[in-house]
Amino acid sequence: MSMRDNKYVIALTVMLGTLVEVIDTSVANVSLPHMQGTFSAGVDEITWVVTSYLVANAVILPITGWLGNYFGRKRFYLLCIVVFTIASFGSGAAPSLMFLILMRVIQGAAGGAMVPMSQAILLESFPKEEHGKAMALFGVGVVFGPIIGPTLGGWITDNWGWRWVFYINIPVGMLAFLLGYLFITDPPYLKRPEGRVDYWSFIFICLGLGSLEIMLNRGERYDWFNSNFINILACLSFTGIALFIWRSLTARHPLVDLSLFRYKEFASGNFLMFLTGFGLYGAFTMLPLFLQHLMGYTATWSGLVLSPGGLAALIAMILVGNLIGKIDTRILVFLGAIFNILSLWMLKYLNMDIDFFYVTVTRILQGFGIGFLFVPITTAAFVRLKPRDMGQGTGLFNLFRNEGGSVGIAIAATILSRRAQFHQARLVDHLTPYNPIYNERLAGAAKALFTLSGKDPVTNKALTLKFMYELLRQQTGVLAYIDVFWTLMLAFIIFIPFILLLSGRKTKVIIPEI
Repeated sequence: MSMRDNKYVIALTVMLGTLVEVIDTSVANVSLPHMQGTFSAGVDEITWVVTSYLVANAVILPITGWLGNYFGRKRFYLLCIVVFTIASFGSGAAPSLMFLILMRVIQGAAGGAMVPMSQAILLESFPKEEHGKAMALFGVGVVFGPIIGPTLGGWITDNWGWRWVFYINIPVGMLAFLLGYLFITDPPYLKRPEGRVDYWSFIFICLGLGSLEIMLNRGERYDWFNSNFINILACLSFTGIALFIWRSLTARHPLVDLSLFRYKEFASGNFLMFLTGFGLYGAFTMLPLFLQHLMGYTATWSGLVLSPGGLAALIAMILVGNLIGKIDTRILVFLGAIFNILSLWMLKYLNMDIDFFYVTVTRILQGFGIGFLFVPITTAAFVRLKPRDMGQGTGLFNLFRNEGGSVGIAIAATILSRRAQFHQARLVDHLTPYNPIYNERLAGAAKALFTLSGKDPVTNKALTLKFMYELLRQQTGVLAYIDVFWTLMLAFIIFIPFILLLSGRKTKVIIPEI
């Protein structure tokens, strides 16, 4: 049977690899306190379990196209599954923190390469007129991963222990390898790259993207550019990326073909996916934090708030996958941006009395919007690429999505911290003996606490002041989260003018030469 005869089996195969990799990007976050106890590690030490994975993930993404051509796409994809599965076992069985971090680096590199390979294989397995359906299937893994990752990680950690967060990958990896071995084949036009390996490009990628990812993940903890460590990382990142771009444009046989950006659809699609990642991952990170830290939700209940958004995204992807080619792609993307703007605008009304239903509605709207963004942007971005360039294109495309997410999370965390301090300083100005409202609330709280505790007035006054301060911190936290969601909404507003650069319905049918 030909590749296209097995297209839905192939879709299931590569979706398994994509889903397990994207889940592993976030699944370990909720298990960090348990790992910290196992290895008697500090906060700065244990967070390298996440940072190391993201760094390796970022470094490998842009060169996956070259690696797929060099080793053969099927062989390289199966190798990535094997390495990822073995590294998952090593992570679960890690006897020390350093060994765990090493395994996470290997896992991040193998997993990072799987995602663009999966996307390239899907695009090649489906005929061009069905690329919308292919990207809808691929989007299930990309969108579901960040949604179910933290909830799944928390449930597994609470019931089985943190090591099973990694062991659970083993049966999925074995199934993905078996299906890939049976059904994936390399396209006939795939050729091994000519000339010597451009090691300088690889060195510059490691230096630039590795430093950038560490800077984004550690910046808030080190107070950004007030830290010499962050300043050094910023210089290394800028230098490495600049040298990589120079090398890619001047080398005879570069690792990454940046000439793909000459297509405006591909260039604008990457930029739009960067902004999508910015808003998507920022919201996925901040909303559960708000629910758990301020509203008192458990990890399971905060996950239940996110889950309907995943179902909405799945429904939207199925719908949009069938509309691609029938409706102008730009209209679909515009609707997706509007859904996301509306969802984040609703979060302007966050308060301590907000109910489960209201927050769930915002997630459903955003999930529906993500479905209208991911499928048409991906389909439009690759419309002019030659089939032999799909590997290079998918590597760059996923890099922009991941880096958008990293930037979004870093900026959201910084805004949350800085604006909480700002709002606290502003609200404290009103807590004076000369403010009649403050005196009234203070007296009411003191009376209520005396009724409950029956303690002497001096002790009761201290408890009352502590109670009022906790209310102040809650309010400053709510206001800071509102500022975060407004910033994420701004990304989607900036997003709208660039939609015009995408291809519409007419360019959808262009079939480039091999």
